[in-house]
Amino acid sequence: MKLHEYSSYDATGLANLVRRREVAAVELVRVAREAHDQINPTLNAVVEFYEDAESVPCSDAGPFGGVPFLRKDISATEAGRLYECGSRLYQGFRPTVESYFVERARAGGLRIVGRTTTTELGVSGLSETALCGITRNPWNLDRTAGGSSSGSGAAVASGIVPIASASDGGGSIRIPAAYCGLVGFNPSRGRISGGPSRQDSGFGIGRSFVHCRTVRDMASALDVLSGSYPGDPFLIPGPERPYAQELSRPSGRLKIGVALSAWAEFKLDPEIRDRVAETAKVLEGMGHVVQEIEPPFSTSDYREVIGGSFYLGYSNLDAEASALGRKVDETTFEHLNLIVYEKAKTLPLSYAAKVLEHIRKIRIDVGKAVQGFDILLTPTMPCTALPHDAYSTRDISIDDYLTFDAVGFCQYLGVFSVTGQPSVSLPLFASVEGLPIGIQIVGRFADEATVVRIARDLEQAFPWADRRPPVFAG
Repeated sequence: MKLHEYSSYDATGLANLVRRREVAAVELVRVAREAHDQINPTLNAVVEFYEDAESVPCSDAGPFGGVPFLRKDISATEAGRLYECGSRLYQGFRPTVESYFVERARAGGLRIVGRTTTTELGVSGLSETALCGITRNPWNLDRTAGGSSSGSGAAVASGIVPIASASDGGGSIRIPAAYCGLVGFNPSRGRISGGPSRQDSGFGIGRSFVHCRTVRDMASALDVLSGSYPGDPFLIPGPERPYAQELSRPSGRLKIGVALSAWAEFKLDPEIRDRVAETAKVLEGMGHVVQEIEPPFSTSDYREVIGGSFYLGYSNLDAEASALGRKVDETTFEHLNLIVYEKAKTLPLSYAAKVLEHIRKIRIDVGKAVQGFDILLTPTMPCTALPHDAYSTRDISIDDYLTFDAVGFCQYLGVFSVTGQPSVSLPLFASVEGLPIGIQIVGRFADEATVVRIARDLEQAFPWADRRPPVFAG
């Protein structure tokens, strides 16, 4: 198989070739390595392409039988493989526990061939770390690939692999998807288990899934990765049928709430607003009822939730550092994360109750505001991909970070991580500069099926399959 042939297929297409014995699975690994060797020196998306990738186990029976897959270097672990979380603190760490996510990915046929860059502990929405340097956007090397699933977004968009793991707490799947021109789905809370060791990530705010290029890959990945693990704190109703089957079912007539204004202080780019309005008109033409909605939550509440989640999440860092034989200081931790860590140690136990109350309030406020809608339509990001020097975690203050990145930059994203609703960024448009513009669809809790069907309809209305960034394999 030639490199340009390999990069033209999505994951489902490659698996079909393997299933029909038109190409061997080991050949896909060889071509993926060729794509990596050609592209990665420019993008810096892949931390490590495994030397033994051709012998990594996977199932031939799953829907992705033999397809090369990259693992984001945080959230999901492979026993015995490096797991460094984009941080010097974890450099050289090899966990002994295999994530249930990894087990299911392998059972679905995905062959894990390496790991991708991530911002330190998944915090920043941009794509730079002290450990790995800058991950560049294949659409414009001077722009961020988005974070924290930086490397996965850049690797899939550039054709190194057709699908890669990603995770999302405040937007870390959807930001790179919007900026790199991909499908980036964040499933409902509890749909994808974090077992056995990350089952309550951020009180259910953090979830894992994938980056991919087509809606059919998204639907099949939901079928492969969905499932609970013993001890999961968040259980969710199962789907009526496999999500791949939803692709052939009608969408029905839906009531859609559309966001055409900013939800935080960060201004909404008029070009992106116009593209959301254009999408709304197309959906209205399909027979749906569309109504504009106002911001459904308080930005001050959301700021408290995001800041509080950081502080509470760093409470066990001393124990982890001690187990690694290291200390948390300026030699192992970036400036912003060090500030958060140091403040976290000064907060009283009662602070946790305050954070949980803000989480509860956001869930009920948003629930009341959107209960009359089947889906929501919003921008994914308020702007196109920012330059790499927009800000840096090396010198930004925690107040500026929360105002600019966590709340303003991610104003349409993290709130639905808090509520637990499924949401997807779709690469429907390109800006006048030629940069991708992502449009977000948000569903009711546990209703991934409706999101899958609407995503399919929009893929047909705004086909993106033939768009290729300037930096692309082959």
